Amino acid sequence: MENARNHLIIDKRELWYSAIPLLLLIPLLAFNNQLITIFIEGSIVDYLRLIMKILIVVFTMTIAIHSWLVFSHLLINHTLYIGSVFFLIALLEISNIVISVPQNLDTVLLGVWIQILMQIALVIGILLMIIKPRIKLTLAHRRVAYGIALFTVTIMLLILYKAQPLLENSSPIIPHTVQLLTGMIQGVSIYFLSKHYRSAPKQVLWLISGSVYLILSDLLFVFSKDYSAIWMFTALLYQFLAYYVFLKAIYYTSVEKPYLQLLKIKQDLEQSQQELTFQAYHDDITQLPNERLLLKTLKEELHKDGKCKAVISIEIDRLATISDSLGISNSNKMMKLVAERIQAMLPPHYFATKLRESQFVIYVNHVQTHEELIQFCLNLKSAMDKPLQVQLFSLKGNVNIGIAFNEKYCSAEELLMHAQLAMREASQIPQRFLFYKEHMSTGVTDRILLEQELHRALEQQEFYLDYQPQINLKTGRIESVEALVRWRHPVRGFIPPDKFIEIAEESGLIIPLGKWILETACLQAKAWEAQGLPKMKVAVNLSLGQLFQQDLVQMVKEILQQSKLEPSYLQLEITESMTMNIDQMTQLLHELKGLGIQIAVDDFGTGYSSLSYLKEFPIDCLKIDRAFVHNIQHDANDEALVSMILSMAKHLRLKVVAEGIEEVAQLAFLIAGDCDYIQGYLFSKPITAEQLTATFKDLHVHAEQILEQFKCGEKYHI
Repeated sequence: MENARNHLIIDKRELWYSAIPLLLLIPLLAFNNQLITIFIEGSIVDYLRLIMKILIVVFTMTIAIHSWLVFSHLLINHTLYIGSVFFLIALLEISNIVISVPQNLDTVLLGVWIQILMQIALVIGILLMIIKPRIKLTLAHRRVAYGIALFTVTIMLLILYKAQPLLENSSPIIPHTVQLLTGMIQGVSIYFLSKHYRSAPKQVLWLISGSVYLILSDLLFVFSKDYSAIWMFTALLYQFLAYYVFLKAIYYTSVEKPYLQLLKIKQDLEQSQQELTFQAYHDDITQLPNERLLLKTLKEELHKDGKCKAVISIEIDRLATISDSLGISNSNKMMKLVAERIQAMLPPHYFATKLRESQFVIYVNHVQTHEELIQFCLNLKSAMDKPLQVQLFSLKGNVNIGIAFNEKYCSAEELLMHAQLAMREASQIPQRFLFYKEHMSTGVTDRILLEQELHRALEQQEFYLDYQPQINLKTGRIESVEALVRWRHPVRGFIPPDKFIEIAEESGLIIPLGKWILETACLQAKAWEAQGLPKMKVAVNLSLGQLFQQDLVQMVKEILQQSKLEPSYLQLEITESMTMNIDQMTQLLHELKGLGIQIAVDDFGTGYSSLSYLKEFPIDCLKIDRAFVHNIQHDANDEALVSMILSMAKHLRLKVVAEGIEEVAQLAFLIAGDCDYIQGYLFSKPITAEQLTATFKDLHVHAEQILEQFKCGEKYHI
């Protein structure tokens, strides 16, 4: 709105500038007799008229030269029309000055006709510019156009010279009529120009003003008498003003306007560059500086003044999992709240940055004492202990803090890594913050090497599956097995899953590894069936990374088709912590359930979500975590929790599998609680597929011997 208002003000100002020359007529009319007397009595009029003509030549030739130069860049036909027409007018005016040096009746008459020809040429040029569409020309057209103008002037002057006797005997009405006719054509051009006012107000206003001045010039030439030299001078003055505003319009169109546009583009580019620079060095959500700016700052300042500097690495526990569960919008709000809390308590010489999804880093460019940092960390922990309110969610997470000081030969990357190592170690202690020590780097090197070897392990087929039988307490039969991935490293030997699964999750290798596990388990279940063993359901764990895999449902469907395993004999297990985003999980689990497979919740009771998902999700089975079963006969709380889970599952018509059964007393409690399946070392440890095939009968005999004392197992013969 403000720009539009400024635009109107500019137009009004230009309108006043255009109208002022018209006001010159008022003193001419008011003091007509006095001015005529002055001009008749003095010889100043001749000099003024000569100066005016010279100025007209200067302006018209300037327009011609300007158009000649600009055309080489624009190559627009309108530019060529303007240049060639004003070149023609400049040549005619020069001829007029030369011819009028001997002042007599003949030269005056020739001057009048030259003025008429100039007016006609200008009218034709303006009409061509208005009527003709803008088209691109070649550079060769420039010489042709200006050559035609020169040739036309030569022909005109020859015709006037040859026709001089006729012109002397012709009626004065003829030139006056021609001049009136050109004025009328100028009026037509004004009409056409006015239609383009909205698209180019400045240019059109100046062109219309010039046309009006030319019309006045024509009228003054027609109605002036020989003795009233003041009117002849005024006619030349308006002609000069017309060429001046034409030059102004052309200059604005071809130079000033493109320059302003380039200036605007430059300003926009500078602003865009500033925005891009800001985006490159800042986090999109929190607007805090990112890792790129942090490393740049560290490299510039770390060893600059010899002062003690430190990096504080901060991680919010479970922030990534909570973010995934809340959705993008709520996740972003939570990130902003965390960033605001950190910024609110920063001293002036502390520089906060945002790294990965759940990590913030603070750079301290001058550490006075270690106690200063300890107090800051305690204040930060206290601030983050307060729940984060996001919509209807009240969220809280532990803060892990690692602190590293700059050393003499420590680079920016190493300093940041040291702080992150200390932060990772801090997650294992109650205080939740640690200063970096050299021994912390040892485990990182091993972890990096393990990640590299993990990539190769899948290609080299170093992974294999063990299967732990699940016993049906009602029949005493092995009706299902749980597939458990194992890694046999060619040098390190056996690597436990809790050591490499986390690395696979972080590196993204869990996706291809999870697919391999699912394929192998389904093919093995079908292979047992082909070997004559009873059909057994195989349970496979899904990782969090797989749940966010876009083609998970399609992948499971294809594996079932390729292995020819009946869907009802595949059970996919999710952990309770994966159930936080109910909307997303509900749709995904219903799609998986639509394939005909079974869904189980593993480690039930250890998660952080509410139990509302039990009525939303298409769940078939709950698996009681071994942590509850382990102390069931010694801990009244565990006993109460297991009893509650068994009772709740019975009312919800869900099957229950108890994991980690190692003692008969644990089994007795579960049988009394009407548990459906048990799994643990009391019956069998995880074994290979070949071992399960070879010992299948022995496993049943062993199960019968254990269950017989409770008289809950039926005789089952293989």
